[in-house]
Amino acid sequence: MAGWPFRALGWVFQAGCVEAFARSWVVRGFAPSTVRGYTTLLARVLGRFDCPVWAVEVQDVDEMLHALVVAGLAAGTRRQYLQMLRDFHAFVTQRYGVQVRALFGVPVGGGGLDRFNRVRHAGDDAAVGPPPGRDRVEAFFSFVRSQVAVASDYRAAARDYAMLRTPYLSAVRVSELVRLDQADVHLRLGPSGKLHVRFGKAANTSGPRPRWTPMLEGLDRILAWYLEDVRPLFPATPALFCDEDGQALKTGAVRDRLARLLDLEGAAWGERFTPHALRRACATHQYERGMDLIAVQQLLGHRHIASTMAYVKPSQRFVEDAWQRATDAAVRALTG
Repeated sequence: MAGWPFRALGWVFQAGCVEAFARSWVVRGFAPSTVRGYTTLLARVLGRFDCPVWAVEVQDVDEMLHALVVAGLAAGTRRQYLQMLRDFHAFVTQRYGVQVRALFGVPVGGGGLDRFNRVRHAGDDAAVGPPPGRDRVEAFFSFVRSQVAVASDYRAAARDYAMLRTPYLSAVRVSELVRLDQADVHLRLGPSGKLHVRFGKAANTSGPRPRWTPMLEGLDRILAWYLEDVRPLFPATPALFCDEDGQALKTGAVRDRLARLLDLEGAAWGERFTPHALRRACATHQYERGMDLIAVQQLLGHRHIASTMAYVKPSQRFVEDAWQRATDAAVRALTG
């Protein structure tokens, strides 16, 4: 990180730029909730650097993106960070470039942004490899379950087990997971219970899209145990998965808890995965078991089937296994 002059003045000047940038969103008619979301994201982005945006260099941006990858943030989230950095840098350049040069003696150049530190676009996400296989996921959860009984903090260990089981057995997004309340668990609704996802991911400006998602493969029993034996050990608040103060966990905390457990397990680099990968694993494994692709689409809460097809990554043996099942069925039909 290169040094830059007038450090205190630089922070004050950038704070004024941030306020002006936020006002520009209001002037352009963005909803208050959108402005709050953008302002929060901008603060997180700028908090990644120890200098104002005009002093950021290429290696600083590369380090930020690398840190986001290590933290397990999805490509779409990393794009949001990078796009916000680009937009704010462009705003400062156009509105305040002359003043920055006059006050600090430096031109507002590329801001560490070039064609090499771009995140893959959404269309490239289909190239992501397959999610963890069923055996790998079950081995991980077997390890986590074994740790619950011996953990120094039983309630946190038990909470993490139930919490991480949920995206794998219901395909909820981590952003949806952390907004679930206890009242959203309906154990007697449908054959195996359902989760009421009240804050489903929005598309463009459509607002949250609520949906009901089934609890598959025994998730109803896991959450019944959690609600009866574990959740009462935390403060009495509405949140389903909360911290020691009863506040709903943040998405970053969920990723951190999973990463910690993978470290504790001693998982090799190729065996690690993210909460989002558990959602993809749920979709893939249910499809491999014979769930119709349209049903998988409904499970994931996707509007377009193309999005679902990008999520489902069957194993290399999927075609052979499907052929074997079809052959066995034909033989049984012929032999009566």
